[in-house]
Order: sequence, then C-alpha cells, then structure tokens
Amino acid sequence: MDRLAFPNPQQIRQEWLDLNGQWDCLLVENENDYIVPPAADQFDRQIQVPSSPTFPVSGLDLTTYYPVIWYRREFAADLRDQQRALLNFEAVDYECDIWLNGQHIGHHRGGHTPFTLDVTNWLAATNELIVKVVDHNRTTQPLGKQSWKDQNFLCWYTRTIGIWQNVWLEFTGEHYVTRVTALPEIHRASLNLDLELDTPAPVEVRATARYAGQLVTTATVSAKNGRAKFSLDVSDNQANFRLHYWTPATPDLYDLSLEVLDRGQVTDHIDSYFGMRGIETRGQDILVNDQRVYQKLILNQGYDRHNGLSSTVTGDAADIDKIKEMGFNGHRLHQHIGSHRLLYLCDAKGLYTWAEMPSPFEFSATMMTNFQAELPAFIAKHINHPAVITYVLMNESWGVNEIAHQPAEQAFVDGLVDLTKAYDPTRLVIGNDGWEQVKTDVATVHDYDNDPDRLTASYPDLTTTYQGSPSQTSGRRTFCDGYQEQSVPFILSEYGGIAYEEDAQSDSWGYGDRIQSKEAVVAKIEALTQAVMAIPNCAGFCYTQLSDVEQEVNGLLDHDHRYKIDPERIHAIFTAEHQTGFVFD
Repeated sequence: MDRLAFPNPQQIRQEWLDLNGQWDCLLVENENDYIVPPAADQFDRQIQVPSSPTFPVSGLDLTTYYPVIWYRREFAADLRDQQRALLNFEAVDYECDIWLNGQHIGHHRGGHTPFTLDVTNWLAATNELIVKVVDHNRTTQPLGKQSWKDQNFLCWYTRTIGIWQNVWLEFTGEHYVTRVTALPEIHRASLNLDLELDTPAPVEVRATARYAGQLVTTATVSAKNGRAKFSLDVSDNQANFRLHYWTPATPDLYDLSLEVLDRGQVTDHIDSYFGMRGIETRGQDILVNDQRVYQKLILNQGYDRHNGLSSTVTGDAADIDKIKEMGFNGHRLHQHIGSHRLLYLCDAKGLYTWAEMPSPFEFSATMMTNFQAELPAFIAKHINHPAVITYVLMNESWGVNEIAHQPAEQAFVDGLVDLTKAYDPTRLVIGNDGWEQVKTDVATVHDYDNDPDRLTASYPDLTTTYQGSPSQTSGRRTFCDGYQEQSVPFILSEYGGIAYEEDAQSDSWGYGDRIQSKEAVVAKIEALTQAVMAIPNCAGFCYTQLSDVEQEVNGLLDHDHRYKIDPERIHAIFTAEHQTGFVFD
C-alpha cells in the first residue's frame, strides 16, 4: 500500500474523495459584507487548494492582504445506503464557517489543526461546498512565524490565510471510529489502544497487528458507551528482544488494522500503523528505548518560497532525505504544524521530531482561550507518531513576554505543561523553549554566540547553566526564579544561524557577522558545532537552520531547498565524535 497516496497515511479509509485543486474564491476586506454566502456568479477568482493566496502556487500571489476569503467548489458524490460521509479539513487559518448545499453545517476556530464534520445529512449527488475564512492575524491567536504587520520583519514572514492544508471527503459505514489513540509500552511489549466511536450502540472493535506482512496478534472487544479501550500483546518471537524497536537507524513500523463490527458486519475499516518506541529522562540523560541518545536536530521552519507552509509530499520527502544526508538525526518543526504526510515520512524514514505549537505574541485572557482551544487537536495530531518525541508549547517567551516577572504567565505555561501531560503522558514536554523556563522536562537555551571558545566557556556545568544567564546573545535567565532546581537534561536548542548566500542581498540577514566566503562559512559551522559538542552534560543541540526563508538566509539549503554546501562536508561536521564518546553513523 502506498500510504502517501492518502491524505492521512495513519488513518486510511479506502473510499475517499480528494477535494484539493481549483476552487472559486472571493476576496473581501470586511467580514460583514456578506451575511449569507455570495451567489455563485460573485466568486470572481480561482485559487488552488491547499495554499494561501499570499504565495504563488495559489495562482493569486497577493501583495495586498485580505482578511476574508470565500471559497466555493462543486463536486459529485455517490453515497450508498447506510454509509456516512466525513468532510476533513487538515488546517484552515484562522476561523471558518462551512455551508453544504445551502445549509450551514459547521464552524471552526484555530488555524493550524485538523477537524472533521459528518456531512451525511446534507450530501447529495451534486454538491456545492462553500467555506468562509476570516483571519486578522491578531497577536492573541497562535501565529507562529506569520507577521502580524503589513510587512515582514526580523524573523517573521509572509502571512498565511485560508485553506492551506488538505481537504477530503471519506466514506464509512453506519458506525465508525472518531478518534484513535495508540500508545506503545515497550516494557510490557504492548500497544495500548483507546478508540472513540460515533455511537453508544453495543458494537465491537477488532484490532489486528502485523509486522512485515506476518500476523503478530489480533483481538476483538466490545465497546462500552462509545469507547473501546484495550491492549494488544505485540511481542514477537521473530524480533530481537521481543520487539521491533523504532529508532532513526531502524524505523521499524507495524501495520495496524481497526474495524468496527455491528452484529458481525464491518461498518468501518481503518488501515494504520504504529512504532514501538519509548522515551524518558533519567537525570541529565534522555533515553530512547532505554538507550542514552544525543540529539542532533536542525531547525525546520517549513516554508517554501512558492507555497509558504503548504508543503508537498515530494518536497517533504526531499527535505527529510537531506536532513539525514547532512548527519542530523532529528528536526524541530519550528512554529508550525506539519502535515499528516510529513509526520508519516518522519516515522517511515526515521527522524526524531519536536512538534511545536505556533506561538501568539500578546498575553491576555483571549490569547489563553485561543491557545488552549487548539492544544487538544495539536496533541491528537501527533500522539500516534513514533517519530514525535517532544512537544514544545511556547517559544522564547512569545505571548508570555513578562513570564520572568508575572506569576499569571508562569501559571499559564505550567498549566499547559500539566494539560499536555494529561492528554499524552508518554512524551517530553518543554513549556517555554529557549529561556525563562518554568515547568519543563528539558532545560533548553538559545545561544547565537559566534565565538566558539566563548560559546563552550559559557556552559562549564549545569549549575551555571541553570542558575544564571549563560547565553551571550539573549542575556535571559535559563529559568524563572523558583524553577532552577529541576533535575532535567540540558539541550542547546538553537545555535549557529550563519548567514550565507552567493549574491548577498542588502535586506537579508542571519546571526553574527556576515561571512562572504563559502569556505569560511564551513569553517565557522564546524568550529561552533565542535564547541557545542564539547559542552559537558549536554544531551544534544538544534542547529539553525534547514533552509533560507524570505529575508532570513542562514539555511544550509537555499530558498529553493538546494544544497548551499557539499552535504558530505556538512555530514562530517555533524557526525563527529561527541565528548561523551558517542559516535554517530
């Protein structure tokens, strides 16, 4: 099965309809101009979905920002008796209303996470689907790296609006699965399943696990009150130590099929997969599958010059291959949420992934409401992916700008950490990455010092790192007062950022002094990386960054994601021996 042929490779239903492609659209400045959807002849432009009209792939490439977009498309559907139809939007930025055949069928708020509507009651043989999107880029909503000003500035980029990830319709039987949680427990050789269903009816759920086509186990249980919660024993005599473990070097995945049965008849069938991977901290170490690991991450902004954050399968696959070719074992999906297909590629190709909620920029009751409303769907999107080992909730105090001095902001981030662990207790959680941390599983620092000797000297021991302000570029304390005594691992989660482009532009930038020669750039990357690897009691790093993004030209790849530097030279730098004695292939 080619999982990438499906919009969500981890939750495949064989009967589905792709709703991507060309839609009609109408750009509006005032969201109250149309109280009801416009007539079909008022849609005066066309747009490619998924994309934002602010990028070329959309077919519009607007320089003027419109806060309201109306979308319209027609499609045919064949709904058989006792079938249900589920309309899926992977992400619409920021707030939307949906009409199907003249009926308002749903509203969604939150620009980065998926949602699904059961549209069975409104579906016909020929259909008109209309979506109204509103996005004012307010600083109280999760924005990530989208500029809330008219122009780009510093490290904030072109804004996104509209249907910017996949749209599809899928068909099930009368009763179906609405939510799947599949969490591995390596020390019991079990997969813990929690399935929520659309109905409280007394149906059954059957789960079957296979590895490399061979049956591992199967189990059938009765659902209770719309839920089936049970464990599968996935121990296997063919595996070393009972399990085929997922790691970046051996990204082994099991196939998982899930079925809903009503009086013996299958009413829903989902093809999925899972990986047996555990992660924990022990003192200053991070352990994956009980083995100490050193993380070599690269910051991945996710931007394409032609389509912004709306990635493609070929582009994502090429980026992951290049990340691994350059010697990294992971990436930090920085200030954006990757597509279902990207997350599958991370699982299948073997790449540690830090999943990060896009940050707002202004603390208020409205901001807290907006952020918390989207958090459950953020976790749900990542929870079953073995590649995802860490959640980052806030970045560099964006949105909690006075967290070092304001107990309310500290309490908010502490609450987010606790809430995240309630939804998913199996992963590491970082409350505020970079500085001024409160509750966290990992202490992280951002340091763009371009003097290698000074960089190493800034981190002589964990006491100095945790009690003070070691970063020479931020000057911020690692922890807020009262949080310094946490016994957690340390990672330098941003460094480098060396700007280089063949034809330097006056408005482009990176961190530190601009270096003119490619050889000097390579030498600087090597010196800084050796300095980072020499920091004692450090569990890893994240280099800034994968590719150039608009005005920021500190990528190892250029704006078109082509190598700036021979990848073999980069690979040699990032796979050098670490001071702990680990050598990475």
